[in-house]
Amino acid sequence: MKAVSARPTRGLNIGSLVIASDNSGARIVKIVSVKRGKTRKGRIQYAKVADMVKVSVRKGNPKMKGEVFEAIVIRQKKPYRRKTGERVMFEDNAVALLKDNKGNPKGTQVKGAVAREVFERWGAVAKIAQFVL
Repeated sequence: MKAVSARPTRGLNIGSLVIASDNSGARIVKIVSVKRGKTRKGRIQYAKVADMVKVSVRKGNPKMKGEVFEAIVIRQKKPYRRKTGERVMFEDNAVALLKDNKGNPKGTQVKGAVAREVFERWGAVAKIAQFVL
């Protein structure tokens, strides 16, 4: 997995309810686990911007309810620092669902802003975004 140019902080815990910001059919999802996450032994894993997570659909299309998907964290409320010195934070926590492990998005468009770190690591997700911050 490609490195990001920022120093993202621990933004989301396992069990967090976040918005699915794409048009895949899910509205609210719950983070179940962090894929390829790194943490100390015995510590609960956390997710940050541009991480791949496993999510369970809580609200949205009735056919999707309870299903588990991979997703990319595209926005987080917790501020994080970029190498330029600026601090970045968003209004909400949001993810974009994936249809496979390669990073291909399930939806055809992402509503709202997407962090630049997502563009660096997951180009296919950032392509369908309205704008990249």
